[in-house]
Amino acid sequence: MAHETLYNGIVLPSPWPPKRETLPPDPMPVPYLDDPPGVIPIDVGRQLLVDDFLIAESTLTRTCHKPAWHPASPVVRPDRPWESGTPGKARGRAAMPFSDGVWYDAADGLFKMWYYAGEMTTCHARSTDGIHWEKPSFDVAPGTNVVMEHPGRRDSGTVWLDPEGPPAERLKMMWYDETVREHVIFLSPDGIHWERLTETGNAQDRTTFFHNPFRKKWCFSLRSTMFYHAADDKWSYSIDRPSGTEEDGPWTYKRIRRYAEGDDLASAARSWPRLGDPDWRESEKGREMAMQPVLWVGADRLDPPVPGSSYVTDLYHLDAVAYESIMVGLFSLHREPFPPLYPKRSDKINMVGVGFSRDGFHWDRPFREPLLEMSDDPVAWNSSNMQSVGGCFLVVGDLLYIYCTGRGGSTNTKIMDFSTGLATLRRDGFASMDAGAEPGSLTTRPICFQGSHLFVNLAAPDGHLTAEVLDREGQVIAPFTRENSIAVTGDSTSARVQWQGAADLSELAGTPVRFRFHLQSASLYAFWVSPDTSGASHGYVAAGGPGFSGQVDT
Repeated sequence: MAHETLYNGIVLPSPWPPKRETLPPDPMPVPYLDDPPGVIPIDVGRQLLVDDFLIAESTLTRTCHKPAWHPASPVVRPDRPWESGTPGKARGRAAMPFSDGVWYDAADGLFKMWYYAGEMTTCHARSTDGIHWEKPSFDVAPGTNVVMEHPGRRDSGTVWLDPEGPPAERLKMMWYDETVREHVIFLSPDGIHWERLTETGNAQDRTTFFHNPFRKKWCFSLRSTMFYHAADDKWSYSIDRPSGTEEDGPWTYKRIRRYAEGDDLASAARSWPRLGDPDWRESEKGREMAMQPVLWVGADRLDPPVPGSSYVTDLYHLDAVAYESIMVGLFSLHREPFPPLYPKRSDKINMVGVGFSRDGFHWDRPFREPLLEMSDDPVAWNSSNMQSVGGCFLVVGDLLYIYCTGRGGSTNTKIMDFSTGLATLRRDGFASMDAGAEPGSLTTRPICFQGSHLFVNLAAPDGHLTAEVLDREGQVIAPFTRENSIAVTGDSTSARVQWQGAADLSELAGTPVRFRFHLQSASLYAFWVSPDTSGASHGYVAAGGPGFSGQVDT
């Protein structure tokens, strides 16, 4: 099989996805950071500075940034009779995407949310601003906003908006039927009326899917398990207990992720086998089927434990989305099964971290502090079990809207609420390269582009940025010198960089060059070369947003 070369110059080895034999406690190796391409094409998207892939040398300091909770959070809470929980179960009320999905649909200019409203229903809410949500009445269950009544008890699911798909398949849904222990996929033209497509291979609950548009692949983030023997420091990757007994004994159960992909959603779902038996986990053959997708990723030794706890953090879930020139992953990290160290909490101790991938498989996770974390208030809406949503986040003006779920509102698990919160972050704002009063610089690796106009995402209200262009060997190319560079000041997520004596960068199109940025009292979040003076990046905008005709910034 021929090697695949990606949009950013990374060459994928064959076979792909790679087969991992183990998930060691050390952070996941990232081959493209150890051996980047000799010349990196940058025509797709804003170039985020979350790692050193693009950086040859720098005297700047990388700073990671956390979003802030929107004061309206939770923006969706259970307030309808049909959101009152699951019949026969002592659980609280629910209005939360259990992954599910939050999207901006450019077809009608609305924010749209699909969410879990108890184990028997999926509901749909809409908004004009992403903050104030309405729950319209639909004809599926008249008088309610229910869009699917589940014959079996549903667990987590995914809803994915696919604007490039056929009209009848614009929306794709998967949910886990706990009754028959299988994941079922549906298609819809409107997100309200759904037709069954297929089932996946054998997989455990809390499995979801996402689309990787860089490779045009549909990908499954599959929950799987492993077992850890602390005394002997041994790992078993079977989904059944190594002891062969009901009890773990010396083996500790851990959640991990496996991975599967396909050219379309149906072929991806069928890329590993299914037994077709609700009791497949009790069958050796069924368990073997569930282990055919490749080992992918888990928590590692750098993931922070709960202070004072002996519990080893594991990976509860991973949602992913294409954003500008990278894949962004939101890692729901499980830090304590139930809260003996948090006796007033009503559910699991989870937090959401972030990772970045440029090949869609290997994750670099430089920031281990929580991106989204629980409240210290034991009765807050997000006092426990924080998790990400399908689509991950949206681009709304100069901000990213990051939706998430939390459980709380009470220390009594029988009456706690499952709600939906909103946090906001500067666009491209996961990390910045910073200079203080002492000037600093950043020089890129050799890059190439077809565009004409250099833009930066820069915060410099009291400082400035200048730039120069070098050839591949590091010699300055006139007239793109530091002396001719017109200083960029102020705070803008899209500021154009220009030089005296040059209208644009068109004469350098297709030629390997380096950029060198000089900063003082400034923070650089991203740079890109656009074919348009508007600054359109032609990168991906996650789950969309107002002003975009789809999921690409054009």
